[in-house]
Amino acid sequence: MLLQARGLSKNFSGLVAVNSVDLDVAEGELLAIVGPNGAGKSVLFALISGIVKATGGSVYFRGEEITGLKPHVIARKGIGRTFQTTALFNQLRVVDNLAIGYRMRTSSGLFSTLLRTGKWREDTRRTMTRVAEVLEIIGLKEKAFHFASTLTQAEQRKLAIGIALMGYPKLLLLDEPTGGLTEEDTREISRLIARLHKDLKVTICLIEHKMRMVMELARRIVVLN
Repeated sequence: MLLQARGLSKNFSGLVAVNSVDLDVAEGELLAIVGPNGAGKSVLFALISGIVKATGGSVYFRGEEITGLKPHVIARKGIGRTFQTTALFNQLRVVDNLAIGYRMRTSSGLFSTLLRTGKWREDTRRTMTRVAEVLEIIGLKEKAFHFASTLTQAEQRKLAIGIALMGYPKLLLLDEPTGGLTEEDTREISRLIARLHKDLKVTICLIEHKMRMVMELARRIVVLN
């Protein structure tokens, strides 16, 4: 198993948001998590990615316990994620948003940047190479130098997925990637997710309410009630 959760729970001031959840995600799998609003799906992703701390239980990734680790440490270990509400740097260009997603894979600090050392040049080269690759994957090559705020809602969803891809994740957590999109845009995002899974061999765990999309994409479905 790539990811395992055992007895994972989260209480918010007495409200039980996630109640002793066991979850297995196999390497190479495309798993969907479904359930009504308020079932704790997004909180489950927040627990896995370290954004909120668990009240109880454990999370293991590639055989290593990651319970309680900081979000950036978990991201470096290979878990990328998107959010229900698209979080972009709207006043930056598409390429800049993607480059920020690669920051965790670079080692240049302030002085390396100011002095433009060999380390800085190598980090810049690797970043731009990865940006070009991801632009091709998400289909935003023609919008590379557009500001994120000028993109359509579907393009912003693609960019959010692209940012999560920048760090070469082993596991991609997608939280309602088609929420609020039209049927046509939903199909486009579905094709992108299928391509990531089939061609790039990315393990994907997907939260989604659109059951037709879920049934077409997922090989296995987990229900939270």
